[in-house]
Amino acid sequence: MTITLTGLIVLLVIAGICGAIGRAIGGATRGGFLISIVIGFIGALFGLFIADKMNLPELLRVDIEGHSFPILWSIIGASLFVALIHLLSAGATRRFRYR
Repeated sequence: MTITLTGLIVLLVIAGICGAIGRAIGGATRGGFLISIVIGFIGALFGLFIADKMNLPELLRVDIEGHSFPILWSIIGASLFVALIHLLSAGATRRFRYR
């Protein structure tokens, strides 16, 4: 299954918006729109994995040229992923900080 350039751009913009919302909820402050796109796609994978393990339905899905993107699970997965990264990195930076 192929996707056109326009469909890819729309998919990247939607992933970026979902990633930005997830980063805001999770507490991330650094990074630009490219980081938000990556976080959006990671959040979609992470959120769908959680939804599949808990037998939850795929809510608020957008279809772009035959490819579906789960908006709600992307935001939830992105916020959980960012919070997990902050939790893991905050402990490492506190241990090695000199006063």
